[in-house]
Amino acid sequence: MSPLPDAKFWRGKRVLLTGHTGFKGTWATLWLERLGANVTGLALAPDTDPCMFEMTEAAEGADSMIGDLRDRTFVESAVARAKPQIVLHLAAQPIVRRAIAEPVDTIATNVMGTAHLLDALRAVKSLEAVLVVTSDKVYANADAGTAFREGDELGGKDAYSASKAATEIITRAFAKSYFEPAQVSVATARGGNVVGGGDYAQDRIVPDIVRAVTRGDRLTLRMPQATRPWQHVLDCLSGYLLYAQALAEHRDALPRALNFGPKPGRDVTVGQIADNMLLSLTGKAGWDHVPLAGNIEMATLAVDSTLARESLQWQDRLTGDALFQWTADWYSAVRDGATAREITLQQIEQYTDL
Repeated sequence: MSPLPDAKFWRGKRVLLTGHTGFKGTWATLWLERLGANVTGLALAPDTDPCMFEMTEAAEGADSMIGDLRDRTFVESAVARAKPQIVLHLAAQPIVRRAIAEPVDTIATNVMGTAHLLDALRAVKSLEAVLVVTSDKVYANADAGTAFREGDELGGKDAYSASKAATEIITRAFAKSYFEPAQVSVATARGGNVVGGGDYAQDRIVPDIVRAVTRGDRLTLRMPQATRPWQHVLDCLSGYLLYAQALAEHRDALPRALNFGPKPGRDVTVGQIADNMLLSLTGKAGWDHVPLAGNIEMATLAVDSTLARESLQWQDRLTGDALFQWTADWYSAVRDGATAREITLQQIEQYTDL
């Protein structure tokens, strides 16, 4: 079984968490609160309705600073206020479809936002480790179905992928030029496609399913045969927290980039996810395929997480039916009257007890 983040390490740590108002960031905020960390959050105001961050009252567990990473002055003031020991940089424009429509804004947020943060962190004397979260889409993908490893070529034919590949290069440059000479560990984490309760973003499969069910609409899918490295948000965040801890502890021969995704052979299509979730939420499946004209999204994507498994002993705990059942259970519980905070904390507790 995969190790868990060590409460003794995280208790009392000053953690700067960017993107704390987002889906993954909200889960991270609540988990870090449970671990006893002192969290400062830096992010834009939530942009979904409903909004998990507000539903779970996650701001109670963090010093929440609302602002834009593209605003260098704001970033500098937030970093000075946080005086972090550990930085988890999750903030980004994460939606591929939006990046295709708004390429310049996406690049500005993902690349220059990261540069602003790293530059501001150069002045922090207490800094121990920085983990920059990018994406499984950083690789030059020829759509051949091959699982990418950390040493493979970076690239991307859409603005989202290109921005994340550029973020990798910028992070490595700052690490080599400034942080490594100061004995501060800096690395990137390339997470797979994350699912879990509380996601209400546009153009992502689980929120699209939940919206269709809530409205009584029939679900439409643009790429039902597409495969992605699906993993539960708690598995992904567990990897990030274990990695950040290992970086701060200066463990020997620790890679400076790691993939986090399911074990090979667990390819699941978008259509299979839809069937699984619809059965869990409504008792019946059924959707329509409506192709999107001019769509440039990849049909296949997989990452090889062998390095994370070997260097951190990390592995995904929620696999197979559990991955989607836990996700459906979150939405069903909220629908049936449970508070979002209650079910989120309950699932974090259940996860740590597995």
